[in-house]
Amino acid sequence: MTETTQSNAIVKHDRHEDLPPPKSEVGVYGWMYHNLLHPWYNALLTVIGLAISFVAIWQVLDFAVFGAVWTGEGREACQTESGALIHACWVFVGARFSQFIYGFYPELERWRVDFSFLLLVLAVVPLFLREEWIKRGFGLGVAGGATLLSLVAFPGYGPAVVIGLMMFAPYGLVYMRLGTLLPSRDDNAFIGFAIRAAVIVVAGAAGYWLGRAAVGAAEAGALGWMAAFLAFGLVTLNRATVKAWITFLLIFIYPFIAYFLWVGDGFGLQYVETARWGGLFLTLVVAGTGIAASLPIGIIFALGRRSDMPAIRSVSIAFIELWRGVPLITVLFMSSVMLPLFLPEGVNFDKLLRALIGVALFSAAYMAEVVRGGLQAIPKGQYEAAAAMGLGYWKMMRLVILPQALKLVIPGIVNTFIGLFKDTTLVLIIGLFDLLGIVQAATTDPKWLGMAVEGYVFTAFVFWIFCFGMSRYSMYIERKLHTGHAR
Repeated sequence: MTETTQSNAIVKHDRHEDLPPPKSEVGVYGWMYHNLLHPWYNALLTVIGLAISFVAIWQVLDFAVFGAVWTGEGREACQTESGALIHACWVFVGARFSQFIYGFYPELERWRVDFSFLLLVLAVVPLFLREEWIKRGFGLGVAGGATLLSLVAFPGYGPAVVIGLMMFAPYGLVYMRLGTLLPSRDDNAFIGFAIRAAVIVVAGAAGYWLGRAAVGAAEAGALGWMAAFLAFGLVTLNRATVKAWITFLLIFIYPFIAYFLWVGDGFGLQYVETARWGGLFLTLVVAGTGIAASLPIGIIFALGRRSDMPAIRSVSIAFIELWRGVPLITVLFMSSVMLPLFLPEGVNFDKLLRALIGVALFSAAYMAEVVRGGLQAIPKGQYEAAAAMGLGYWKMMRLVILPQALKLVIPGIVNTFIGLFKDTTLVLIIGLFDLLGIVQAATTDPKWLGMAVEGYVFTAFVFWIFCFGMSRYSMYIERKLHTGHAR
């Protein structure tokens, strides 16, 4: 060994490489040192930024929290002796809170809105539970609790009890696997079809006659139809998981239950026209309908745009480019003002229904392009592998291609949902008072002049809660599916 090699070995040994790194290189202090304190001009900018932030944050907190007025009877509680408004007056939000949530929905009927969203929450909860928890009965407990709650919370409202049972009773049947008594798809196809058809017909007839005896002839048809639909889901998903049944309920049953609750005019419920809907309730209806409808429609048109059939591809391209080429406000204006002019005399649709259709189709065009991006990102080998396994087009898409494509574009899908949720404020142009519209209307009240800032801050906070929640949930889904590196 030469003298130079020995010297390097000694120096290397003296460095003590097993010692921990300096504090200025790791941890919080290391990050602050390299990003905020070094070199000197970074430290100066940090001090200036902290000073500006402290002053701004203190001014906001003083206006919105420390110096704000939280209780009182009217605008006078927020005024100084000279009549000036200095700090935030949250008395305005408290006095108009119910109107901000329900709009002009009749006060005595607002329990129907609360009950519909309670059903939705209780139905969705099991979807977030682990499979082993559901097997232990937690999911059935939620369903049973929902039915019991409907009996306890609304003892004087027979329709609520009936609707609650219609929503959750089949859930218990599936959980107890009573559907496994039916023949599977592997058995004789004709016998299985005959038994399933008989179950559906019998359930529909029983629901009709029981409804006729319980609530009257006017609602018997709706109950019979719902009973037949539930039986269809039971015999179709008889060997599926409970989560599959819950998904079926949410997609095919809950919208009709919510419609009966909100509109009424049956089951002993007072009729409430959609013109009286408003506030956060209307915002959630428009956004929820658009989100639920735009994804499947968008997937269909994304597949159509990549189809090898010229007619289908041309129709899909025309649909996407037409709806993406016009602003949403124009779509709403056309659906509300221009569409009735093209309909036959005496034929008209509800204004809210026209708006829901326009919002859903508009969002579906954007969703189609997001999904198409995911489809194009799938390697060609995946298509060839699925074809080599003998899968047809629809099985290949359902089992191989679409799961991968949708997983890749989760951020784009949620981004479209968030944009749609914020665009619901445009329904004000056609005379529907969503959350922002009802707040703007309230600020024009002579009793509450000068309260626009508080109203807009409240609206922004509500929108931020929902949008931030969707964003965080999408990041959770990405981590769960091991997509990307969401933080």
